[in-house]
Amino acid sequence: VALCQAALDGRLDEVDAQWDPRPAVGVVLAAGGYPGSYEKGQPISGLDSDWAETTKVFHAGTETEGPQTVTDGGRVLCVSALGESIPDAIANAYAGVDLISWKDMTYRRDIGWRAIDR
Repeated sequence: VALCQAALDGRLDEVDAQWDPRPAVGVVLAAGGYPGSYEKGQPISGLDSDWAETTKVFHAGTETEGPQTVTDGGRVLCVSALGESIPDAIANAYAGVDLISWKDMTYRRDIGWRAIDR
């Protein structure tokens, strides 16, 4: 938050940004049918899972209906994970993906392969 506020205030030269050197991978979870037509309002399960310290879930196309989080867009969530290597980050991200589900959820299964081939 401090870094974002400094950017807004034009004071980035006054802030010491800290970066994690580990590789990170993000897997976007999308609604079935995206980028075409897709159904909204699908209940999402798994968001209350016991997440690994290396994994974060970022919301994009979600909405809260009472106590339930539901789909509300094409790109619904992004599961991001760190690892000691690119293959570790990939494995950690997909381990997080495996904890989440909703009707017609879809995602790419090839994220990060180009980085491994380098």
